Amino acid sequence: MNELRGSAVVLRPSGPGDVPALAAVRSTPEVRARWRGGDDMTAEVVSDLEDSSTHCLTVLHDGRIVGMIQWYAEEEPDYRHAGIDLFLDPSVHGRGLGTDAVRTLARHLVDDLGHHRLVIDPAADNAAAIRCYEKAGFRRVGVMRQYERGEDGTWHDGLLMDLLASELVR
Repeated sequence: MNELRGSAVVLRPSGPGDVPALAAVRSTPEVRARWRGGDDMTAEVVSDLEDSSTHCLTVLHDGRIVGMIQWYAEEEPDYRHAGIDLFLDPSVHGRGLGTDAVRTLARHLVDDLGHHRLVIDPAADNAAAIRCYEKAGFRRVGVMRQYERGEDGTWHDGLLMDLLASELVR
């Protein structure tokens, strides 16, 4: 795969040249609050790109790097599905780019790779992300209680959402 084109975004495999821009986006307070990371955000992004269990795609809008979307696959035949995660530069929030990126990747995962089900798991209190994913066709499945530990050490709920291939907005 070279690149995937949405109506407003282009998704292409992330590479070393993308690291500075992606680290800058991950360092913004809004993104860092959800994606966290250590003192060296460049090392965090490099680690993401080196993780063989995920596929990282850089999100471009008008030729500018605005974020990253990644996916993983559960390949056990009886449970096969793919999962998605996304972060975008806060300067482009509210423009529909997240929904476009999620829809574009979802089409690829269903049409090209044959996944029948996709999942995404935003923090239960992340209303903007939940709206974005619902616009892309994802449905709420249920709350995963005490799903992730916050930087403050307390546990926070996550929302499991899924999308079946037959529900994909084309």
